[in-house]
Amino acid sequence: MALGFIDAYTLWCDLPFPRSGSNKDLIMARSDLALADEYVTTVIRYVERGIYKPAPVDVLAMLEELMERIGGLGDVLSEADRSIARSQHAYAALMHLVYRQFLEIDRPSA
Repeated sequence: MALGFIDAYTLWCDLPFPRSGSNKDLIMARSDLALADEYVTTVIRYVERGIYKPAPVDVLAMLEELMERIGGLGDVLSEADRSIARSQHAYAALMHLVYRQFLEIDRPSA
């Protein structure tokens, strides 16, 4: 069974924002994750007020690139930073799911 939109949205809203770690690439990834998170917050307006207005950038591509970058760091990270990388990757993956499902919502034509 797939994770539905509202369930994924609820998990994302309840999930704490990941830490940055000590690796410079993880610190930069967290910064980029925060930017993506800001774009994904457009979903909150839809859930709370019914306003469907996607972000002006390709959020899915941004998150895919970010997950690829984070995933490629594994071998150069300490054990503590690997744990943080997994958290960052999971957060990005959940945002990707939420935002993809948001874009797929059937909305009435204007």
